[in-house]
Parts: sequence; structure tokens; C-alpha cells
Amino acid sequence: MSELQTKLNSDTWVVATWDEYIQVIESPACEKAKGYYYDGKMRVEMPPVGNDHASDHTIIISAISIFTAVKGINLNGKDCCSYRQVGRREVQPDISYYIGDNADAIPYGTSIINLDIYPPPDLVIEVANTSLADDQGAKRLLYEDLGVKEYWIVDVLNVQVIAFAIENGGSRRISESLVLPGLAFSLLNEALRRTRQMNHGQVGAWLLTQFQG
Repeated sequence: MSELQTKLNSDTWVVATWDEYIQVIESPACEKAKGYYYDGKMRVEMPPVGNDHASDHTIIISAISIFTAVKGINLNGKDCCSYRQVGRREVQPDISYYIGDNADAIPYGTSIINLDIYPPPDLVIEVANTSLADDQGAKRLLYEDLGVKEYWIVDVLNVQVIAFAIENGGSRRISESLVLPGLAFSLLNEALRRTRQMNHGQVGAWLLTQFQG
């Protein structure tokens, strides 16, 4: 175990057994870290501390909350929630949602969500400041294998949402959400751009007018 810890670097994939991964992710040093396990490799990400990542994370959650409230869409959101298939896979996306008929799929009192018991989330979102290449690559494959319906990447540096519909074990780019019908990514991109000059209260008010229109 000490050898693995010695070579373990944050934000990289490291060959490891499932047991080694669990030992690392449950260690005190990783108490606040995000963990991923896929295809015999583990990735540990320390929590971002920058303003830009945190700001975009928050406005995307606000936008989805406003949109679904206006449109009467049932959903439950999870912030940095862990999803696990014991011995095989684990993910901890920045944001995830159960939508529509699945909104109440996860009962209160559940800690790590066991995907051998419960369905995967309908929508998964990763906020990428320094992790864009991995979010577009290995994590995208991971979410395809987990069977989520839609995967968004919030590209902080380029101020845009890159979105994929997932079906039949693969994914394709989309310009409008399928799990949140009527929500165009061009509008979310504009909201992200506005946060560079306006506060979130002002952007939220603008979003409300757009969604009610």
C-alpha cells in the first residue's frame, strides 16, 4: 500500500486494485477528495479551490433549478455524490440529477449510491477547469459504461457547455438537452458569459425571463 501511495498523484490515473483504491479514498488524506475507479485504474482529484470553477459550478446548478421549476419538471440533484459498482467502478461527478420518473429513486438515508441496487443518474455534469482532456476522454467512456442518459462538461476556460447524449454504450454531441427538453446549451453558454460581467442574482433574473418567455 505504501508503494501505491508513494506513486499516487492527484488528477492522474494510476493502476490499482479495487481494494487499493478503497484504502486510498478512505484514508484521512483523501477525506475531501473525489474518487474515480475504472478499468483497473484509480483517479483521485483534490477539491478545486478557485473562484472560476466554483462560480460556474454554482450558476449551472441555479440554471437547472430555475428551468425545472418554471417547466414543472421533477428532479433531485446531487452535489459531489459518490456512485459505486463494488469491485468495478466508482464515480463522483461534480453535479448529477435524477429526473422525471427517477426523481425519487434514491431514498434519504442512502450514503454512497450502490448502482447494483439503484439506477444511475439521468444527468451527470463535470466542471472542467484543468481536467478537460480527461473529462472528454476516460470519464466520458466511464459514464457511457454506467449508462447515464446525458453527460455535460462545463468548460470553464472556453466558457461553454459540451454535452453528450448517451445511448447503446456510446455518445453523441447534442445542442439541446434530451433529459431536460427545451433547454438549449446556447442559452447556458450565454449565462456563463454573463457571469463574467454580472453577479449570479442578475444572471438568475435574466435566466428566469428566458425560461418564462
